[in-house]
Amino acid sequence: MNQEKVIVIDFGGQYNQLVARRVRECNVYCEIYSYRTPLEEIKKMNPKGIILTGGPNSCYEEGAPTYTKELFELGIPVLGLCYGAQLMMHVLGGKVEKAPVREYGKTETFIDGAYDSLFAGVDKSTIVWMSHFDYISKVAPGFEILAHTADCPVAAAGCLDKNLYAIQFHPEVLHTVQGKEILFNFVRNICGTEGSWRMDSFVEHTIAEIRERVGSGKVLLALSGGVDSSVLAALLAKAIGKQLTCVFVDHGLLRKNEGDEVESVFGSAGSFDINFVRVNAAQRYYAKLAGVTEPEQKRKIIGEEFIRVFEEEAKKIGTVDFLAQGTIYPDVVESGLGGESVVIKSHHNVGGLPDYVDFKEIIEPLRNLFKDEVRKVGLELGLPKYLVFRQPFPGPGLGIRIIGEVTEEKVRIVQDADYIYRTELAEAGLKKLPDQYFAALSNMRSVGVMGDERTYDYAVVLRAVETIDFMTAEASEIPFEVLQRVMSRIINEVKGVNRVMYDLTSKPPGTVELE
Repeated sequence: MNQEKVIVIDFGGQYNQLVARRVRECNVYCEIYSYRTPLEEIKKMNPKGIILTGGPNSCYEEGAPTYTKELFELGIPVLGLCYGAQLMMHVLGGKVEKAPVREYGKTETFIDGAYDSLFAGVDKSTIVWMSHFDYISKVAPGFEILAHTADCPVAAAGCLDKNLYAIQFHPEVLHTVQGKEILFNFVRNICGTEGSWRMDSFVEHTIAEIRERVGSGKVLLALSGGVDSSVLAALLAKAIGKQLTCVFVDHGLLRKNEGDEVESVFGSAGSFDINFVRVNAAQRYYAKLAGVTEPEQKRKIIGEEFIRVFEEEAKKIGTVDFLAQGTIYPDVVESGLGGESVVIKSHHNVGGLPDYVDFKEIIEPLRNLFKDEVRKVGLELGLPKYLVFRQPFPGPGLGIRIIGEVTEEKVRIVQDADYIYRTELAEAGLKKLPDQYFAALSNMRSVGVMGDERTYDYAVVLRAVETIDFMTAEASEIPFEVLQRVMSRIINEVKGVNRVMYDLTSKPPGTVELE
């Protein structure tokens, strides 16, 4: 599908994906590329605009990430953010130095120009998010200062005739109060895009593309029950129906009732006319995990056992033409296949062909979508809201929400405790639910008293976080009376628990999951 697009050139910034998401919120397609991408490749993409991200380096140091001056001579609008702004000035003849005063956090910024272009509709005094130790001490020839702060003389600069803009702050984060307006001005007005990137058109075009590519072939999908694979299953079902076989491996590490919920949507009683195979492999997984306590080893065992089970089912089906995978754009970026940021995690479904299934090609229809876009596709396809808005759930499931050895008894405990926790929060009448919340089972057992008897049972840990992008997170401030009610129910109703704790750790230094 051909469409206008803006590209993000990544210099190792932590917000690279967020920049691309904000562009797509302007209904303009956007992709991330490393600063190592040759200029000729950039030109072939014919982008409507280019955005340079932040990064951890100083642009004037030897070996720092850079880009050729010719990038700014293509006649394509360019917006530099933080490091990208400094690099633009450095390459085009300005001066960047170590700042006498480092700026970090929310900062009052005064707009001095570009009221009819980049800063159209933006207040003359606005709050932005700063994060820099270098600063632009002299703008490049042809540029004018467009904004300043008390400590930063060049908070923004622009060569308006050439549509080149450099801003020291981060408009992509929500802490910048009018950041969305600034990015919209650049993407839609300065770049002259139409804003035709929408999920309804994506669904229509993608279904047509799948039908053309698959033809009369057969497609096999490993359905996990998560948002990505469920949306992919629905998309493929709409496109090719019975040519699709979904294998749902229930490893016994799902949340309470989740396996049955998946089967109710995609099985014979559901509305999708596909071949659905459910494999109940819980006991097999418990046996493999017996005695294993180290988190990464548990992850590997769960992943490898999934491959073995899936392989056995695939052999029963025979040769298929396509293996479908629920790869989404963050998987691509975080696996080092897009952008410049460090590899964050390995994905079994990115960048290679599995050798355990007899098939010809891989098909990844969601590969270019962010998670929020995947959810919109799910709604377009008629999936139930409880499935589309299901909380993020790790691939190894409860295996990493159980600290230490995984046993059938521990799985029961964490399933029941988690179900009570999620139910109580949903019914608590909170103005806003946490972005993610779940119960985990610690490996700690302690003495307690229940019914005048001494107990020696497990401690459940409750986790709830507020986050924009899951790159950073803060513990949610859940009302104490709600936590008390959850605690009381868990201790009274879940056998084997005599203590409930609430995790206050932010990310960093912790992660969202406990492991």
